[in-house]
Amino acid sequence: MAKYQLHVAHFYGDLMNTYGDIGNIIALKYYGKQMDTDITSEIVSIGDDFDPAKFDLAVFGGGQDYEQSVISKDIPQKKAGMAKFINDGKPFLAICGGFQLLGQYYVDANGDKIPGAGILSHYTVTQSQQRSAMQNQTRFIGDIEIKNEETGEMYHGFENHNGRTFLGSDEKPLGIVQSGHGNNGEDHTEGAIYKHTYCSYFHGPILTRNGKLAKRMLLEALHNKYPDADLSEQVALKIKPTF
Repeated sequence: MAKYQLHVAHFYGDLMNTYGDIGNIIALKYYGKQMDTDITSEIVSIGDDFDPAKFDLAVFGGGQDYEQSVISKDIPQKKAGMAKFINDGKPFLAICGGFQLLGQYYVDANGDKIPGAGILSHYTVTQSQQRSAMQNQTRFIGDIEIKNEETGEMYHGFENHNGRTFLGSDEKPLGIVQSGHGNNGEDHTEGAIYKHTYCSYFHGPILTRNGKLAKRMLLEALHNKYPDADLSEQVALKIKPTF
């Protein structure tokens, strides 16, 4: 039995897994084993209650407009718990549609404005709304590389999104685009960081290609749950690449 145990909330994992973002759960379990930590996960979906005290990490994957519109009607029931989880500094990973739904609102491909949870301050519009500025581009697709300005870490992934996201003043980008498009194709930002919440458009999934980010989230969760534990071995662990 591992020395530590962490429990992951997988928000709408039965609906928001279009791009294989379940791989982020698998990656957390893989790296958790290297850190003497057992990882269990539980889907929190339509109609389910969310108790933030029950979980140590959270993952919210990507999906299509229809699924997002369905979830937008359910997410207000979970808003208070999700906001407490985030503001308590527990690690939260939100990808693509999950990223958009944590924000104020997003405008879908049909031009409909869909309310988000309103927990984070960013918002998302469609590329078609500002097509002249985007030279008639309607989607950001392809490999992407970013650099986190604070840690110097490079993150690699694959983006595929119509949305153009703009961050709020209390958010930092996950990284600055080195190649690719990023949040909106204009300001060179990609993703968002608020406390220990990490948002991104990276599919791939992001944690399978970026072990340092997975390790960072696990360490943050361990520090939260086991504040008096000696985690020096976990901090010093060199994560082995999976490819």
